[in-house]
Amino acid sequence: MLRDNALAGKTIIVTGGGTGLGRAMSTYFLQLGANVVITSRKLAVLEQTAAELRQLTSGRVLALACDVRRYDEVEAVLDRAYQEFGRVNVLLNNAAGNFISPTERLSHKAFDVIVDIVLKGTYNCTLALGKRWIADQQPGTILNIVTTYASVGSAFVVPSAAAKAGVLALTRSLAVEWAKYGIRSNAIAPGPFPTEGAWSRLFPEPLASQLDPAASVPLKRVGEHQELANLAAYLVSDFSAYINGEVVTIDGGEWLNGAGEFNKLQALTPAMWDHIEKTMRR
Repeated sequence: MLRDNALAGKTIIVTGGGTGLGRAMSTYFLQLGANVVITSRKLAVLEQTAAELRQLTSGRVLALACDVRRYDEVEAVLDRAYQEFGRVNVLLNNAAGNFISPTERLSHKAFDVIVDIVLKGTYNCTLALGKRWIADQQPGTILNIVTTYASVGSAFVVPSAAAKAGVLALTRSLAVEWAKYGIRSNAIAPGPFPTEGAWSRLFPEPLASQLDPAASVPLKRVGEHQELANLAAYLVSDFSAYINGEVVTIDGGEWLNGAGEFNKLQALTPAMWDHIEKTMRR
């Protein structure tokens, strides 16, 4: 999407960067000339990903284990990143957890796990790096990955919906409060982008065989990882310097399809419409 070296000179921290969408975004950042720090709790996965990304892009990748729920581990990542690259320009809060369940079946611990990773983890990383940027009088960019249901909620993923709503509020609040420091804050709300790990938890068998994620998307397909990477790269680049406090939905129209009162009428056949038209004319 962007010209060569569009992110040259930038160092980007990507939480949850070892797999799935985090890996896809990290790959494109590297291809555009950025240095990338990928973090998650599984160091072996991170190191394998980092080695593959170096070979693929010839870019500089630093793999660091980090539980974003622990503020001391977040600060340790920042220390290493600054030692390696001198500064950090962008924070991409991508680490998340989710599963489907009737809410009454959840234990309070299950709720805590999701909220702590998604909301507390995002807050920990944002606060730790924001404090450094402000102290150093350095501009920065924050990009948070939320969901299309962050603003409206969703049944059966209540812990995720509550946590992502908090991240959405954090995004918009800091966009105003920290703008005076040259710090932008934006978010992406992805629709269905299948990933090997998360997708199997959200759509386990036999549900996966019965429910087509693309069926509710007007474009009749799911998203490709590169499409999300394109959007993320733009939002962390200098080309988007005047975008602040925005949440960009990328879902092929799925959210709007579910929101419209009469959108389900897409299922009507021409013969049904003929009957309706005759009835209305009478």
